[in-house]
Amino acid sequence: MKASRHFWRNEHHSGQITKRVTMKDITNVGIVGAGTMGAALAQKFIQEGFAVTLADRSMKIVQKGITGIQSTLRDAVEKRLFTESQVEQFMQRLNGTDTLAGLAHCDLVIEAIYENFEAKSELFQTLSTIVSADCILATNTSSFSVSELAESVRHPERFIGLHYFYHAAKNRLVEIIPGSKTAPETFIAAQRFSFLSGKDAITCADSYGFVVNRYFVPWLNESARLLGEGYPIDVIDAVCKQVFGIGMGPFELMNATGIPVAYHSEKTLERYGNLYTVSEVLEKQALANTPWLLGTTPDSGLGTPEQEREIADRMLGVVFFVCLQLLDENVCSVAAINRGAKIGLKWKRGPFEMMNRLGEDAVRSLVCKIAALYTMPMPNALSADRWKSDNVKLEKNGSIAIITMDQPEYQNAFSEETMRQLATCFDNADNDPDIKTIFFTGSGKAFVAGADITYFVTKIKSNNIDDIIAFTKAGQDLFERIDTSNKTIVSIINGLALGGGLEFALCSDIVLALPKAQLAFPETAIGIYPGLGGTQRSTRKLGKGLSKFLIFTGKMLSASEAAAIGLVDKIVTPQEMFAILAGEAPIPGPANTALSPEWSAIAEFFSTNSLSDIVSGTTSEGIIDEALSQKFTKMVQSKAPVALRLADELITKAAGCSSELNHLSEIFSTSDALLGLTSIGKKVEYQGK
Repeated sequence: MKASRHFWRNEHHSGQITKRVTMKDITNVGIVGAGTMGAALAQKFIQEGFAVTLADRSMKIVQKGITGIQSTLRDAVEKRLFTESQVEQFMQRLNGTDTLAGLAHCDLVIEAIYENFEAKSELFQTLSTIVSADCILATNTSSFSVSELAESVRHPERFIGLHYFYHAAKNRLVEIIPGSKTAPETFIAAQRFSFLSGKDAITCADSYGFVVNRYFVPWLNESARLLGEGYPIDVIDAVCKQVFGIGMGPFELMNATGIPVAYHSEKTLERYGNLYTVSEVLEKQALANTPWLLGTTPDSGLGTPEQEREIADRMLGVVFFVCLQLLDENVCSVAAINRGAKIGLKWKRGPFEMMNRLGEDAVRSLVCKIAALYTMPMPNALSADRWKSDNVKLEKNGSIAIITMDQPEYQNAFSEETMRQLATCFDNADNDPDIKTIFFTGSGKAFVAGADITYFVTKIKSNNIDDIIAFTKAGQDLFERIDTSNKTIVSIINGLALGGGLEFALCSDIVLALPKAQLAFPETAIGIYPGLGGTQRSTRKLGKGLSKFLIFTGKMLSASEAAAIGLVDKIVTPQEMFAILAGEAPIPGPANTALSPEWSAIAEFFSTNSLSDIVSGTTSEGIIDEALSQKFTKMVQSKAPVALRLADELITKAAGCSSELNHLSEIFSTSDALLGLTSIGKKVEYQGK
């Protein structure tokens, strides 16, 4: 390989790229606090392969936490999420202790006790005398300053905030908060740990409330204010559920998570001004520690149009006001705010997504009302050009560039904006004479999980198929630039690579995959065919037989299956990926895969038999066994006939990637395409028209 590889990328909280500093791998995790949060974290970490020691002040409390984990995992077995064998393996990784000395061997210790500054400080002061000097100490605080808590430890450079969200075994969000003395290698280790433990991380400055609670808690507080002003409680919940696209309103949420939690969190934020002053209604309810009384409003919580509009305006206005403040204060990025809402809070759209949909004038009106109501200065970020989210991230160091698809809340799907940002990042790296190697990868659970399906549906319904053609041609032009670049291009498939995502990866010189990666061309199952070069580049890499197999059946391949047929050049572990990116290990070369007899037979089956033979079940005998032949016939029969016919023609003729553009108008005009694209995950019967 001609590329020079010598760095590991990552941005510290300042946004600057730093060189990697050697650090101890995290394999043993300690958690202090066996309550709801601590137990959920322990469960998640043992599921992801870490050894965990769960600590609390008595073994009775510890055992209660462990019993809860066992119960949750048993439920998961009943739902067929895990097997009994898997659960046994998980539980073997979990130990309990009622002494902090039992955490001395840990590489990382996370505090998950109740929200009291003095208690946390005392705990960390003791822990720092027990753990090794290179152990990372992390606080799960939702409200206190990480830098202030770090004053209680011996090695503040090894101290960081890791704020998780309920239910931590299921909710993928974590806020990473470096303190003022947190070392770059500690921050990088926290990023790596978050990735390895299946979390989607957002980074923020050490500011009270961090990202999500900074706007979520005032949102809860504002609902209590509205209640105090006479708006019915059920109407407030109902409006919020509709406006924010959530399953539980603010009062339902407070009943579930604890009203005192909301009260104490808002008290911490009062330093930011009048808007953040705790509502008298919330304070009274929290001190009484009784749940909100819901279900008392007639007509299922529906209010008058005036009530609903005022509630919506106030609740949106508070969120927008605070999020604009976060930008003014450089606490975090637009992407972090949106991701926090969508992943952490399960809102349908992030705050800035909602702001962009409403438009600058409407947002300004809502924010002005909040500023006037609470005599607060107007935020400076009241301009739509500040509200753009970075869906793709480019990082450079020396001769290497890493381009990360960074919209995990949408599984990094290709939208028009994402494709534009990818083109900008790639052209920037490709035109830089110092860059020799370009890596592509993704954040979260996906590399790229295909294109934005809603875009296609909207364009079909509005009879704007020409826009789909233009979008696809722009994507093809970009992929051709990637394919023909004189740089070394390496894709590292970290998760799902579906449809356009797999087509994207196939533009690379080298395709690596993590063990849990999954790859597929699902297009014919949703009424269309691969249009970003998939019918052509898969044929070049695998031959026509296996290309037809993948596209006709839509089979989801595991990383090992993809490597077995040469779709992936090599499977690498996450640790190997880190080493490759850090220049501590060479980039593997292209695989020279010899097909097994089983895969050779499948390739021959799809290259020898015509599409009509496969669909009708009149295939040649003796190539594969009859049961497998029938299975393939059944799989292909379920796909859209027009999509199959066009894909077959494109693969057979092998006329180049641009040939896929010739049939886009035809395929997106079919009723099958609209049916498939609007029925993702459902069983449909295509009519072939």
